[in-house]
Amino acid sequence: MINNKHVSVVIPAKDEANAIGLVIRDLIALRSEGSSLPLIDCITVCDNGSTDATAEAAFNAGAQVISQTTPGYGIACLTALAHLPATDIILFIDGDHSFYAEQGIPLINAIDQGADLAIGSRTLGKQARGALTPPQKFGNLLASFLIRHLWGVPITDLGPFRAISSTALKQLDMQDQEFGWTVEMQVKAAQARLNVVEKAVDTRKRIGFSKISGTISGTIGASKGILGTIFRLWLQQSRAATPVFEQKTP
Repeated sequence: MINNKHVSVVIPAKDEANAIGLVIRDLIALRSEGSSLPLIDCITVCDNGSTDATAEAAFNAGAQVISQTTPGYGIACLTALAHLPATDIILFIDGDHSFYAEQGIPLINAIDQGADLAIGSRTLGKQARGALTPPQKFGNLLASFLIRHLWGVPITDLGPFRAISSTALKQLDMQDQEFGWTVEMQVKAAQARLNVVEKAVDTRKRIGFSKISGTISGTIGASKGILGTIFRLWLQQSRAATPVFEQKTP
């Protein structure tokens, strides 16, 4: 909790048994400045069809664990959100230990201080060797460029480490169930003219094997999902802005 605001964490995870416990323990240890009370009130892990002991490891570490067998980053997030208790701030983080949990504090603080959405930018932070693959780096550059160009908002990354107010999240009406989840959130926030900030976050090499960037099919699927979401939302906006003229009958 921070200034009487409840803080929840959502972690979508698949086959992260070796890392998920470390992530959860680091989150539980977080404290806001000047307080001895835990910063995080609830941690919900969505086990997205794991074939290992991800669910057991997450539960043993202290998280609420929900199952969603339909594959997809977005549907895993949506499933976890549906099981959250009443909350004011939601922090999203991956379960692969690639992020530093303590760097979630500035993201949470940003929401507490009035931002609607706070993105953890890996581009602004330090990247350990091997933390991001070349396709990931290129994809982030391209998608960020498109969003800056089409919506005129400063953006450097689509990083999944992010915090958002529950009010803003409801307003965005998130729909994507696959790889377009993060970019949908950022584009819809731009369309709604929400207060979006970026905070530098560092990245280290993940524990285990990436199901997305670690395979050709995963990389292609993520690229299609991200770029497809950008153009779909842009097209929807363009159509909505085009005036419709009614034909008058003589």
